[in-house]
Amino acid sequence: MTSSVIERLETPEARPLAGLAELLRDSVAGGAAMGFLAPLSHEAAGRWWRHEAPAPGPHAPLWVASREGHIEGAVQLNACRKPSGRHRGEVLKLMVHSRARGQGLASRLMTTLEAHAATLGLTLLLLDTRSGSPAETLYTRLGWERYGEVPGYSLDPDGSGPWPTAFYFRRL
Repeated sequence: MTSSVIERLETPEARPLAGLAELLRDSVAGGAAMGFLAPLSHEAAGRWWRHEAPAPGPHAPLWVASREGHIEGAVQLNACRKPSGRHRGEVLKLMVHSRARGQGLASRLMTTLEAHAATLGLTLLLLDTRSGSPAETLYTRLGWERYGEVPGYSLDPDGSGPWPTAFYFRRL
């Protein structure tokens, strides 16, 4: 089996919208805390990618992992543009399709994002995830440090909760 190829997209037109919509829908259906409630329709996921997701560009590159024509994963960096924050960025929506989990793709996506962030001169990255989620294990293993938790921050995709969210940082 071939491994997924990771490609950096820097223009909105380069986004494979149908594949990204399916990836988001699959992530929410699998219980990932992505800011959506299940069931998320393919159409609603597509609308989010077209109209609400940060448009890929120099300050918000999007990495898409694909294999054999199928989107397997994605992650986006949002570099701060404020004069006092140009040293930092935020990791947005790390997702791996259910068919590709357990193969190290999330680690590869994060490593790719971190390396690019360093080339932009960023020295601090931030992210958040649901407390107690498998993602916390990944981030800790990759050297991220937990700096806090907010109780009742968001609902679970099934509408239960509200659940706490953990916040992480990583110095580059």
